[in-house]
Amino acid sequence: MNISKVFIAGDHAAYDLKNKCKEILANLGFEVIDLGTDSPDISVDYPDFAYELSKKVLETKDSYGVLICGTGIGISIAANRNAGIRCALCHDSFTAKMAREHNDANVLCFGSRVVGIGVVEDMCKVFFNTEFACGRHERRVKKLNSCLN
Repeated sequence: MNISKVFIAGDHAAYDLKNKCKEILANLGFEVIDLGTDSPDISVDYPDFAYELSKKVLETKDSYGVLICGTGIGISIAANRNAGIRCALCHDSFTAKMAREHNDANVLCFGSRVVGIGVVEDMCKVFFNTEFACGRHERRVKKLNSCLN
């Protein structure tokens, strides 16, 4: 995979895991751009971070994203409202692999209250090293994209 940048963002519930995930991504050799939040102490709205990250991924060639909130549900819903974003809520390395291989996901999402750091490390390694399989999956991804426009 040709990856220029990985944008990462999360709400207050995700703050600690986001910082650990940034280290994992940097250790994998990626340039990581943190879009916030900058504190676990102030309640913030996850859609704001999902929209900002989505905008950056869409306007930056060969970039991907990581989004985190308490469960991953709300922030993934918000991200997927943006045409061209395929945000996959993952819970393990298998779902991360399938998200890339079958769905050409460009944003990895997970819940800070759902998965631990070991699972996050495994998911990041798999997600960012799995190519889209194309073939029959390409037809389906094109349908996803046409439904959003």
